[in-house]
Amino acid sequence: MSAVDPARQAALDVLRAVRIDEAYANLALPTILRERGISGRDAAFATELAYGTLRWQGWYDAVINACVDRAPDDIEHGVREVLRLGAHQLLAMRVPVHAAINSSVDLARITGNPGSARGRSGFVNAVLRRIAERDAQAWAEHLGVLTGGDEQLATRWSHPLWIVRAFAESLGSRRDELLSLLQADNESVRPSLVAIPGRLEEADLLALPGVEAPLWSPIGGRLASGAPDAIPDLAAGRVRVQDEGSQLVALALARAQVDGSESAWLDTCAGQGGKAA
Repeated sequence: MSAVDPARQAALDVLRAVRIDEAYANLALPTILRERGISGRDAAFATELAYGTLRWQGWYDAVINACVDRAPDDIEHGVREVLRLGAHQLLAMRVPVHAAINSSVDLARITGNPGSARGRSGFVNAVLRRIAERDAQAWAEHLGVLTGGDEQLATRWSHPLWIVRAFAESLGSRRDELLSLLQADNESVRPSLVAIPGRLEEADLLALPGVEAPLWSPIGGRLASGAPDAIPDLAAGRVRVQDEGSQLVALALARAQVDGSESAWLDTCAGQGGKAA
């Protein structure tokens, strides 16, 4: 029996926290990585595996359901999460087939009642071997979701049906752009960073390890890989995670001419801000 890979175990625990505790993945994952001392390439792998699986779980469920001879609701939650992780490695990551399957079997063995570990492992092994027979494009062709109506698009691009319809309605006569919009909406993004004015210069932000030039913001940067909380300047209050679009809005408002005696803006935004996965 091989040892369970810590990065994959971390990703599985994030999926479980989202399902059971309704946790925010972007808050649960950094905590798990920090507590278990997972860093570097392993942290990057766990991040892509957890976030990618969550983004694409609707699509992976469709593929998984096509590979089993039982009702979808008959698959244990923990086993389905292991299958989703395996599917993401097989269909969207450059993980060798044997590594994706064997590591998933290891996870299945420790997920649930020890008495049924053999059955879970065999089931996961069989399903993932069937998934590995086709790549993502071939599965889309097999399931008939490459073209068609909103339901087919929702399945292939892993969006709730109501969101697909809302996008289509907002596009109006430009519905031919819907496919591109759904594709772009599920692409893996790199966190955008901002140098806090008066605390860090833009040049110093871009000089930080792993930080690349921004696309638009004159005070921003993009993290090439890893998690933002690995940057010491973040904890020190010199750098913040903030979408470039939000940075530009703040700059525009700060530079706008204001009539009257007012000299300051009140920021009334709420929520997690730029920390979304």
